[in-house]
Amino acid sequence: MHRNQMGRRLGLNQMLTCKEASVLLSQKQERPLGMGERLLLKFHLLICHGCTNFSRQLVLIRTAIKSYRDDG
Repeated sequence: MHRNQMGRRLGLNQMLTCKEASVLLSQKQERPLGMGERLLLKFHLLICHGCTNFSRQLVLIRTAIKSYRDDG
């Protein structure tokens, strides 16, 4: 989902789907998230164990790639 489409779709009174949360988690690796995006994502991660695990996996993968690149 394109950032502008998501921004129009997401209001603070709405919950994120897991698909939207995964998009934001991926985008978070490349750009700073806005305040509303951060709040919605944080709330989603509080209630969704699957997305919390995905978030941890993204951090682990990014750390492993950085370590590999630095050692190479």
